[in-house]
Amino acid sequence: MKYSCMLYTRKGDGGTTKTFSCDQRVSKSSSIAEALGSLDEINSFLGLIKIKTGDISFKLPNKEVLVSDTVNRIQQDLFIIQAELAGADKTILEEKVKWLEEIIDGIEKTLPPIKTFFVSGGVELATLSDIARTIARRAERRVVGVVEDGKIKVGKDTLAYLNRLSSALYAFARSFNHLANITEEPPKYR
Repeated sequence: MKYSCMLYTRKGDGGTTKTFSCDQRVSKSSSIAEALGSLDEINSFLGLIKIKTGDISFKLPNKEVLVSDTVNRIQQDLFIIQAELAGADKTILEEKVKWLEEIIDGIEKTLPPIKTFFVSGGVELATLSDIARTIARRAERRVVGVVEDGKIKVGKDTLAYLNRLSSALYAFARSFNHLANITEEPPKYR
């Protein structure tokens, strides 16, 4: 059996694309295409973080979790959200939001309390996590926008998951600096 692998179809050459939920093609500059692209961007950036973490783990109060496994699970969840936005019969379940909250809460218990904002930096993984956090926030804003415009409906836990994702990435950044004994720098506002 001969397999043909095509990395292009030529169907989008005119600036349009198609989603599961629509028989018509939509502009690649549409709000739904922008939301899907933003989710793809955060997923890809998380791939960079995943490969850079190696065998680093977060030592949570009740367990130890490999960062790369945690990031991979988040990436898999983002594919569910992308499929949902594209019209597939998929959605994020509450258990996935709870799992992300457990990771955030567990990391937070190992860190000094937050008393101010922090200037991004420190070790490379902390900085990459901060960049990922801002990409995740943009993706969340894009998804909220298409939901508010009534262009798509998502399950009740999808938006909660996206909101927790940026919190998780903030916890990652703080934890990577903490593991490296880097003191967080507050903004000086002067």
